[in-house]
Amino acid sequence: MKTVIDPRDERTQPARIVPGYPQTPLRNPREPLIRRPPTLSELSGPLEVARRVRVLGGDIAGQGEKQAIGQLIHLRVRVLDEDGAPVGGTVVEMWQANGAGRYIHPNDDDHAPPDPNFYGAARLVTDENGQFELRTVKPGAYPVPTRDGWWRPPHVHFSLFGKVWLSRLVTQMYFPGEPLNAQDRILNAVPDTVARERLVAQLVPPSAQPHNALVYEHRIVLRGRTATPEQS
Repeated sequence: MKTVIDPRDERTQPARIVPGYPQTPLRNPREPLIRRPPTLSELSGPLEVARRVRVLGGDIAGQGEKQAIGQLIHLRVRVLDEDGAPVGGTVVEMWQANGAGRYIHPNDDDHAPPDPNFYGAARLVTDENGQFELRTVKPGAYPVPTRDGWWRPPHVHFSLFGKVWLSRLVTQMYFPGEPLNAQDRILNAVPDTVARERLVAQLVPPSAQPHNALVYEHRIVLRGRTATPEQS
């Protein structure tokens, strides 16, 4: 692991303040940042995270009468480090809206109906190839409660705990071909076009299984010049 930490790349990471999104000023410091050398607390990480938290499994779409409403999708995600090596044993937490665009969180009392068969969150661990798979439903778009009422496109949230604290990443994954992608203020807060593309999954032909779900593949790079942009 490198001990020299590159400064934040403002081209490939989202703008700290997103106009029209009032939460972003609350998530960013008001004063200039102070650069200091990393210490052991940053260059180490929590031990045996997968044993300290409960893994929730990779199927949140349900089955039969308990199946969630919406387009079934199968996500294949691979987690890599800055050198392109797989990061096995990474704890990944994900959450998303249901097929109608509503989260299960009690603060979400939006227009869309809840789905009693959809919890909308999972916790998984990557295998030795840095990969995890998830069966879920495609999340719906939803309006952001601002004065001009812009809409968020379908997306999935990911929180990853790498091998060190500097590999901690919170990001989002978007779907290809969505008209709302071009208007999304969070996605387009990343200035660099290539970096934005690293946030969009790839639709791939389904194999024999799962035959009844759209299949998407995605890569998440925790650090380095090709790192996946942060998306809070």
